[in-house]
Amino acid sequence: MDEIEIVGQVIGGKIGDIVIREKSGKNLEIGDLIISEEENSFLILQTFALEYGSQIEERMQQMMSGVNLEQDIRNAEFYEPEFVNYVLARIKSLARVSKDDYKVTLPKSLPSFFNKLRLIQNDDLKFLKKEKEQVFIGNIRSGSKVIKEAEVWLPAEEVFSHHILIPATTGRGKSNLVKTILWHLLDYNKVGALVLDAHDEYFGRTELGLKDHNNSNQNLVYYTPSNPPAGSNLLTINLTAIRPEHFEGIGRFSEPQYQFLRFMFGLHGNQWIQQILLSDTDAFEGQSFQTGSESVVQRKIRLLLGIQVGEGGELISRDKVFDGTSRGMKTIDDISLQIESGKIVILDTSRLGSEAELLVGNIIASRIFEKYKYFKARGELSQKPVVSVIIEEAPRVIGEDVMQSQSDNIYSIIAKEGRKFKIGLTAITQLSSVIPKTILANMNTKIILGNEMKQERQAIIESASQDLSDDDRNIASLDKGEAIISSIFVPFAIPIKIPLFEELVEKQVNGKEDKTKTKVF
Repeated sequence: MDEIEIVGQVIGGKIGDIVIREKSGKNLEIGDLIISEEENSFLILQTFALEYGSQIEERMQQMMSGVNLEQDIRNAEFYEPEFVNYVLARIKSLARVSKDDYKVTLPKSLPSFFNKLRLIQNDDLKFLKKEKEQVFIGNIRSGSKVIKEAEVWLPAEEVFSHHILIPATTGRGKSNLVKTILWHLLDYNKVGALVLDAHDEYFGRTELGLKDHNNSNQNLVYYTPSNPPAGSNLLTINLTAIRPEHFEGIGRFSEPQYQFLRFMFGLHGNQWIQQILLSDTDAFEGQSFQTGSESVVQRKIRLLLGIQVGEGGELISRDKVFDGTSRGMKTIDDISLQIESGKIVILDTSRLGSEAELLVGNIIASRIFEKYKYFKARGELSQKPVVSVIIEEAPRVIGEDVMQSQSDNIYSIIAKEGRKFKIGLTAITQLSSVIPKTILANMNTKIILGNEMKQERQAIIESASQDLSDDDRNIASLDKGEAIISSIFVPFAIPIKIPLFEELVEKQVNGKEDKTKTKVF
């Protein structure tokens, strides 16, 4: 262990709110991890608030400041100011670690009074081990200081069979985090993933991306609606794959309009969409639908699917994603089989509108969910990999307003029932507060990036797996690439620094992986 550097001393407080006096010049930060050495164990503590302390009355401090400022008397200072004026830090206990067997327990007692404290070091984390196939998230962070030797890994199958929340405001490193996670999933084929990539930023068509992983040929599949690179696929879905239930949660169809959708499917089977797009709506006069439902549905579906009717009555696809000819007949089956074999499937939906993107996701996720329910009924589920459905702007499908106004869509169904069938939801959002509390509580892993909005921080804190009640300032102060992991799979809420994705690629390309680093999960 490096030379011990004392940063403060315990002088009071209570469980969850311990007060320490900072040693002069040590400049503790919010989020710093601190060690208190005890007789047979040590405590891992964390700073959550800083304030000034003084032995001089406030009015005397004000007078001295006035003398310095107004009369510019520079020698008007207190005798031995480091003893008179100082910084007080408030800290909380995260974990107690036994020195005998390195067993980690929740702390139930205070550190010794007047105990001297030091910053955490890599050696303090050696009780944490990497034992199974894991996903790398980042390095342990103490305040803004990164412990590069201590890496944080999470057990892939366990984490992704549950639900994950990534709350992130713009510019805090969300895309970099998701690419980092997916990069390490490519090391194995234990987790299949459906990724709706609204910005076409994960595969790396023109820059570094997941395609540069050594296992990309075996474990990565890419679909795009335009000019697919060599080895990738054209994203084309035949209209015959669409069912009325795929529109749940999108399109804002009224109940009479849903009745019309179901009527047309029952009447025409797989050709129901074509019939809606091509039929004269007057032909449905006298049916039990609200007047005008037919024509409104026709317009909505044309806009949603990006399809126009040509002069010769042919269907013309604007984005070439939804096709009414013979193309795209096998796309859904192919994607579900690829995910079922543990591959990561990235769908480039950057050319699609929000509703069309969700429809594509609905169709594929529904097929996977149906198959996994079938596998469980046949006793074959244990042989199948875990599946994660990764979606950005998650409130579009699991927001409280959507779930109150619509029937359950496939995403809300997965959020409620998916764990029983080894299917998890990875929800990325700026607005955690609009997701129902019951769903937030079921997201057992939260990778929390910085957020300047009080309401959003509160929603995250209230639903976290560990007690984050004192971490409001900590979350607000997180810089780009900094995060807190709160999960049932970690012993305490762990602060991390997420590496740049480009560094991971360079490490693999150049073979620079350091096998001596502490692996934390």
